[in-house]
Amino acid sequence: MNNKELIKKLREQRSLERDEFRKLLTEMTEDDEEFLYKNSREVRERYYGKDVYIRGLIEFTNYCRRDCLYCGIRASNKECQRYRLTHDEIMDCAKTGYGLGFRTFVMQGGEDMTISDDEMCRIISDLKTDHPDCAVTLSIGERERESYERYFTAGVDRFLLRHESVTPEHYSSLHTASQTIEKRLRCLNDLKEIGYQTGCGIMIGSPFQTVDHIINDLIFMKEFQPHMVGMGPFIPHAQTPFKDKPAGSLKDTLHMLGIIRLILPNVLLPATTALGTIVPNGRELGLLAGANVVMPNLSPTAVRAKYTLYDGKISTGAEAAECLADLKERIESAGYELAVARGDYAGQDISL
Repeated sequence: MNNKELIKKLREQRSLERDEFRKLLTEMTEDDEEFLYKNSREVRERYYGKDVYIRGLIEFTNYCRRDCLYCGIRASNKECQRYRLTHDEIMDCAKTGYGLGFRTFVMQGGEDMTISDDEMCRIISDLKTDHPDCAVTLSIGERERESYERYFTAGVDRFLLRHESVTPEHYSSLHTASQTIEKRLRCLNDLKEIGYQTGCGIMIGSPFQTVDHIINDLIFMKEFQPHMVGMGPFIPHAQTPFKDKPAGSLKDTLHMLGIIRLILPNVLLPATTALGTIVPNGRELGLLAGANVVMPNLSPTAVRAKYTLYDGKISTGAEAAECLADLKERIESAGYELAVARGDYAGQDISL
């Protein structure tokens, strides 16, 4: 089969054989790319029309107990300027965001164990009380199942937890010995069983990643059936062991967005900040490859530059909530519309 035939097969069957995935991932021509993105846009629009959902990102703590080798807020980075937002600061971020049209708030932070489950539940409960028509997403890493259950009972709707790599050897090369892919997968299964809209995902071009690793991840995501997939290019950070590793490529990231859209046609798929960091129009290109979510920053201006997972992260301009009008214009330039909505997972299957 040529690549166009493989793309048709992927759209119809939502999976390929390993050698077919390998061919598609390694032999894509510009003509193949156009055909892939045409199909991924058509599939995306069957479920979500022209809507692009905005998520208000509140980066509420950059303290972290983990020491992931790629991450700028890793515990060993003594140059990182640490902060935690207060309860009132978080509520103010949400209030500002609500007035701008945000109907989902994403609470993202490191694995900051100083913040107790009681305090997390109070924050969640207050967010839902103040904004009952909004969804709350957490992205705070690995916790015990009991904690996940408490957050869900308090009102959290979604949870993002990238699996990074389902291949044990590759996962281990990105993390310290205290972290295992078995624990990460257990957390993801717990989240899904509890009832969260659950998101996983990988970095494209992460150190030591091979095509076989990516194929393993595609097969895993097909089997796991996440509601969300967070996928952006690896970007090195100068204060990490991977400071000299090459960044992931724009092309590879866009290919993966298009492929994931065909494997998981109704998935919520962000055009990530990292994509907008490696090229100025990265998020627009992500939308044209099949993405349907963007996540502008609602964090206070004073702390945005401190939440540095990688170098060069957008922290001003279109990423700031104050520049939402510019983001709206960018979305419309790609042929889509910014939606004032919770933007939940479209669970109903549609014949494609």
